[in-house]
Amino acid sequence: MEIKKILKEAGIQIGAGGSAGFVEVCIMHPLDLIKTRLQIQSGKPTGKVSDPNRYSGIFDCIRKMYKYEGLTSFWKGIIPPILAETPKRAVKFFTFEQYKKLFLFDSPTPTPLTFSLAGLGAGTTEAILVNPFEVVKVTLQANRATGKELPSTWAVTRAIVKEHGLGFKGLNKGVTATIARNGVFNMVYFGFYHSVKGYLPEYEDPVWEFCRKVGIGFVSGTLGSCANIPFDVAKSRIQGPQPVQGQIKYRGTLRSMGIVYREEGFRALYKGLLPKVLRLGPGGAIMLVVYDYAHHYLTTKFGD
Repeated sequence: MEIKKILKEAGIQIGAGGSAGFVEVCIMHPLDLIKTRLQIQSGKPTGKVSDPNRYSGIFDCIRKMYKYEGLTSFWKGIIPPILAETPKRAVKFFTFEQYKKLFLFDSPTPTPLTFSLAGLGAGTTEAILVNPFEVVKVTLQANRATGKELPSTWAVTRAIVKEHGLGFKGLNKGVTATIARNGVFNMVYFGFYHSVKGYLPEYEDPVWEFCRKVGIGFVSGTLGSCANIPFDVAKSRIQGPQPVQGQIKYRGTLRSMGIVYREEGFRALYKGLLPKVLRLGPGGAIMLVVYDYAHHYLTTKFGD
């Protein structure tokens, strides 16, 4: 009976997590793409505002992408994250619950430390599974081709596997940076959300209760984004196109962060922070709220 209960809960989490992930990706993906474009842009600003391949900020990136690549370019690379979201969210929420039990440390109820360590564990597990999708996504997002010239997700995947294989130079390139990025984000995200949610009383009015969850989710996503952005920059540099073709400049998470810091300054480690916050602030809220309501619906319909 215990196994049946676990499997049923896992099934509910897959459905709820998949719904949350799908909605969040479709709405917020353009900001993720802009963040990646800004992060893979190495070097300091040159002042050549007319260069279609250089961006001075978010709005300059939006303007140039729309002008030179078209409206649909903002959804480049969306297939890999959509394909990854169902297992990713299922793993994230399911393993979070299991890690919570592991990190209780004999406490009768979960503590902020429990939530944070469980988030770290869930983020690490999630990162290992989704890293191949991230490699394909970043490759597609860095591509400046338009329309029919843009290669398909499957074509890019086959090309990566054919040229570099499945290892740390191929589909698992940058896996340590992805682990650091996702681990830190989820540690802050889950740690803050569940700790604060436990202190702030629930509202009987459904509108105010919705606003409470959205507000806590927004702050959780924002804090998580600010904490993990240097690892995200390193990940984008490692997985994105190298400055000189045929030469690997960015390898290793800390080494890549060191190169960015020495050559471009401290602020370069926070490239793409604004679009990341604009995405994962409301995105984090969307995901948690959709997950909560979907989980409640599925539990009511299929639970005991």
